[in-house]
Formats: sequence, C-alpha cells, structure tokens
Amino acid sequence: MKILVTGSNGFIAKNLIVELRSRGYEDLMLCNRDTSMEELERYIEKCDVLVHLAGVNRPLREEEYYIENVVFTEKLIKLLENNHKKICMLFSSTIHTGRHKCYEESKQQGEKILQEYARESGSSLFIFRLPNVFGKWCRPNYNSVVATFCYNVSHGLDIKVNDPDARMNLVYIDDVVNEFISCVDRGSEAASEYVEISQSYQTTVGEVAQAIMSFKQGREQLEMPYVGNPLLKRLYSTYLSYMEPEAYRYELKMNIDARGSFTEFLRSQNFGQVSVNVAKPGVVKGNHWHHTKVEKFLVVKGKASIKFRHIITGRVIEYIVSDQKLEVVDIPVGYTHNIMNIGTEDLVTIIWANETFDKDRPDTYYEEV
Repeated sequence: MKILVTGSNGFIAKNLIVELRSRGYEDLMLCNRDTSMEELERYIEKCDVLVHLAGVNRPLREEEYYIENVVFTEKLIKLLENNHKKICMLFSSTIHTGRHKCYEESKQQGEKILQEYARESGSSLFIFRLPNVFGKWCRPNYNSVVATFCYNVSHGLDIKVNDPDARMNLVYIDDVVNEFISCVDRGSEAASEYVEISQSYQTTVGEVAQAIMSFKQGREQLEMPYVGNPLLKRLYSTYLSYMEPEAYRYELKMNIDARGSFTEFLRSQNFGQVSVNVAKPGVVKGNHWHHTKVEKFLVVKGKASIKFRHIITGRVIEYIVSDQKLEVVDIPVGYTHNIMNIGTEDLVTIIWANETFDKDRPDTYYEEV
C-alpha cells in the first residue's frame, strides 16, 4: 500500500508517519512545502491512499487560508482526476466554529472539493473534524494551549489564563493516529463518512493549566500525578516531551549516615512511596512495626536476612534473599521487622510502602525483632 501524506512536517503528520512505519507501512510518500510539483505528480500517480493534512491555521494574511487550504486541495484533486484515481482519502478538518471564520470556511470548502471528487470517482473519503489535539511534537506558542502551557511551564516561563472556566474538548494524538490508520486499513472500498475520535476529554483551560503546573511542582516534591486518570496520564506524558533533554535528570536527597543511606524515589497519594535503602555489611535496619502501613522489600544487590516477629504471639520468621534470585518480601502489619546485610558488599533494597510518610502520623513503632 502506497500512502501519500501532505503536510508531512506538521504535528499530526509527524506522529502518523512514525506510527505507520512502526506498523510496517514502508511505502510512504511525504509532501511538504519543499516538495516540487513534479514530485507531487509522481506521488499522486503512485499512491493508493491520500492523507491530506496540509494547511494553515495561523497565517500572517487572511488570504493565505484560501491559498493553502483551498487552492492546494484543488491542485491535488486535479492531479487525481488526471490519473483517474479511485483511492482512499483522509482529510483533517476542524470542529471549531465562530472563532476564526476564514479558517473554518476554507476547511469547509476543502471538504466539499474532496466530497465531490469522492462521489464522481467512487473513492472513499474520511473527514476528521478535529477539536483540540494535544501530544508530543506540537508547536508551542502557536495554536495549541496544551503545547504552550507544557513548553512554558517546563522552561520556567509564565503562562497566561484569560478565562479559566473556558471549556475545552481535547483529543490525544495517539487516539487520532489510531483512527487514521484504521481508516487507511479500510481502504478505497469503504463508504465516505465523517469520523469522530472515540476518546475525547471535556475539561477547562484552568484545569489544564493547574494540572501542568502541578507536574513541575510535583517533580520537585517527588510526587507523581494520578496516572489512573486518562487525561492526567496523557497530559503528563505530553509535558515531559517538552522538557529540554538536559533537564530529564534530577538529583534525589540521600539521607546518609554510617549505616548506609535511605533515599526516597517517588511518592503518590494513589500508589504510595518508593525508596532505595543502602546498608553497609553487618548493618541492621528497621526494628519497627506498623498498624496499617504495608511494605514490599526487593533486594537488588547483595545478600540479606529479613526477619519478622509477631508482636503478640512472638512467632519469628526469617527469609534469606539476595540478588542471585530476585524475590519480593511482603512486610505485613503487626510484625516488627528488620533487614540485615549478611553479605560482604553494600546491600541495596527497593522498598515500596502503600502510603507516603506522614510525620504527624507516621504509623511506625520501634521494637526490636
């Protein structure tokens, strides 16, 4: 299958092209502003699918809407007519009305031009009237408030929220791309139709701004957002994609003493806390118990003895664990417990707790095993 993608340098096209290639679609023809008319004619002659993403939405002059969004579409149709093509066509239009009249009218004209050709040639046409699309590789400070907020916040710049209660209908780029490829697979025999992205998110500008600002603050506090929320998960992934590469690495506070160190790695009100514990040879750590807090220990370097003692019955349990066989040890409530480095090198243990540490209610009671 030979696929022609116009506007190949754009946000949606970049994501689509990468995913098409990852799924094994190798015969792609990419059209952008640098593509000559001769090249475009060859592409049209060969293609089985036309994904028409080229266009402008923030030109310097209003007449550019017509030139880029209508005239170029007419050129494509003329080339298709010259080659008597019956193909599958996809077109990115807009759901927005009333805000940028010239843009909306130019997109509507593009729809009509393509619809007429689909009827006359028997081609299939999928029109996507897209709302606000967000995700990686979108241009900030242009036409996406999510991209602008992500870029500015991650670069320490101020963001401006004129109306925090303004409603937003968001769709995620991966969902858009999946719908596009689904239509590509249906091919030229499918019926022409309007296509909506099945997964969308209703929110406000203020909620989006607050979430993105919390990502920066949370990183400084080791706090992860609730990624069980689909929108927060996608906004967080998008936010990270706008950070400068040198900013991906950040230091953790290591609490160091003669016994070794204890370093908190991640925390969340939803999944608890993850820490890294380092113990020198012969060192014992722990000797405490909890009413409600539960933990999991995973030794990833060295050899350890993990002991429990039931605080009422006195029953003692011991596990010997090492990096030679990775095993998780659950630490139940009502057992005082400790971990001892019985090896000759530093003992490194990953510790998960089901709740973050609260200094006012630590739920931690000292008692030797």
